[in-house]
Amino acid sequence: MNNNYTQKGSLFVFSGPSGTGKSSIIEQVMKKCPKTTFSVSATTRDPRTGEKDGVDYYFITKDKFQDMIKNDEFLEYAEYVDNSYGTPKAEIMDLINSGNNVILDIETQGAQNIKHKCPEAVLIFITPKNLSILERRLRHRGTDTEEKIQARLQHARGEYGVIDLYDYVVINDVLDIAVNEVVSIIEAQKYIYNKRKSNLMEAY
Repeated sequence: MNNNYTQKGSLFVFSGPSGTGKSSIIEQVMKKCPKTTFSVSATTRDPRTGEKDGVDYYFITKDKFQDMIKNDEFLEYAEYVDNSYGTPKAEIMDLINSGNNVILDIETQGAQNIKHKCPEAVLIFITPKNLSILERRLRHRGTDTEEKIQARLQHARGEYGVIDLYDYVVINDVLDIAVNEVVSIIEAQKYIYNKRKSNLMEAY
């Protein structure tokens, strides 16, 4: 067996309605899982207070975004609330090929596009137990108007409509439990046959 063999990493796509706690889960998972990195998306929207270019997003112009589409530089891209969001392809593939796991936090539309292009991607849907809990969390944040809350809830109903496309569903009722469930999912991908067969065949 070749000891220099590097097993490829996996691509993990996280989706779920706003207010489900995806960011909190991802932050904790990153601390627990070595060689796991968060992918920075590109967007045409303006930076919010405290956001940094290249850390939170790559903030680019609409013209630049269109050029990247023409050059096939996105793994996926989508429109959301009059802005464009895309996942740069080259950086992600380099990380995966060098043995790193990559986490994406994207809308269900983008997740479906990625699954089409990368069937081996692992799709994880994060959700509370029900919409009532989600609504309570959105109101507790105190950052949205009533109109915005209702819009987010309506959007969430659409997201639940495609939940069957996901490989795993994690219910974020207790944060620590949800984090441990995601860590277990990530760890399990190491042992999938397709991940190890190239190395395994060298032993026979």
